[in-house]
Amino acid sequence: MTVAPGITGLLGPNGSGKSTLIKALLGLVKTQSGSGHVLGYPWPRDVRSIRDSVGYLPEDDCYITGLVGVESVALMARLSGLAGTEALRRAHEMMDFCDFGEERYREIQSYSTGMRQKLKFAQALVHDPPLMILDEPTTGLDPDQRASMLNRIRTLALRHGKSVILSTHILPDVRAVCDNVVILVGGTVRIVDSLENLSRPSSPTLHVTTLGDSSGLVAKATDAGYLVLHSDDGSLRIEGIEATETAQVWRWAAETHTSIRRMQPALNSLDKIFMDVAKGPATLITNESTESLNAGQ
Repeated sequence: MTVAPGITGLLGPNGSGKSTLIKALLGLVKTQSGSGHVLGYPWPRDVRSIRDSVGYLPEDDCYITGLVGVESVALMARLSGLAGTEALRRAHEMMDFCDFGEERYREIQSYSTGMRQKLKFAQALVHDPPLMILDEPTTGLDPDQRASMLNRIRTLALRHGKSVILSTHILPDVRAVCDNVVILVGGTVRIVDSLENLSRPSSPTLHVTTLGDSSGLVAKATDAGYLVLHSDDGSLRIEGIEATETAQVWRWAAETHTSIRRMQPALNSLDKIFMDVAKGPATLITNESTESLNAGQ
């Protein structure tokens, strides 16, 4: 498995090995075999250096009872080697980035689920690591909190050059922010590829949404030799037609008095890709153009 710079979604059914893989990379569980490199450091021989260079947001809560929020983040900074004054400055800076206000001075055990997720994010980022590994960062968040968390992840990658591994079972989150996808099934890597490649249909396809009856348009496209599929939401997928041939579709619509609300190149559903891979044979699909994190960093 080679992970490219940018944001990589780590996907897989429950029990597929996502969290185990992360813990193995960080040296939190021992492995019986295998080797590799993370950010240029040999794994598993030099897991201490790897941990120093990685920001890790675990799925489970991890905090010391009795500390207030900013003390907890500053402690993580001190453990990462920052001096006392600098550790406190960085803690406040990260809590500002995570949209903490006066609640940073409250004891952590009084925090809501959303606040604890933000706290873990600030702790993972406080030592400015080049690689972030986030294990289910949006679990338990309401829609506004989830959108804010995804926006922070996107900002880290686009504006600050961080590489991010996002382990999640929430596929819309992957579609929203990820550049690349790794899918694990039963402890085996089944797919390593860019989201763009995975989303591209095997043949050119147009996704057409109409208003009212579309039977006339369907008949025209079928007579022209194209396969037309009906989606669950009532829209159409016209397979075999290039995106440059939209003028022909508009002509059919005018001839059949069909109102088109939207027309765009079709994308494969990430849900369907995930289900097909989970149920399919153990074949590894890779994109040979991806670069390693070692090269990217």
